[in-house]
Amino acid sequence: MNEELFKARTRKLALDIIGLVESLPRGRTADVIGRQLLRSGTSIGANYRAACRGKSKADVISKLAIVEEEADETIYWMELLIESKIVELSRLNVLMKESNEIVAMVVASIKTLRGR
Repeated sequence: MNEELFKARTRKLALDIIGLVESLPRGRTADVIGRQLLRSGTSIGANYRAACRGKSKADVISKLAIVEEEADETIYWMELLIESKIVELSRLNVLMKESNEIVAMVVASIKTLRGR
């Protein structure tokens, strides 16, 4: 996948997460999890953009590792929303699938860069 398409996917994911968080029911638990999800979900694209501007291979790998961590954390917060019964699984299926695909692609990119 090319850089611009990946940037677009991470931006769309961030926008979808913003919409999800805005629609969460008000309450202490949903507010806390929503805030964490919003933070991690929107940082995926920001950190990927930073990785694209990396100054060296090691810098790019380091920044991609942050993208991987943030995407994995995003999945964690969505799992908590489901397991706490705040949001139905069916409502998060697409977002979770996209987040998992992003993790897989970033891991593959890191492996490729380390192999060079």
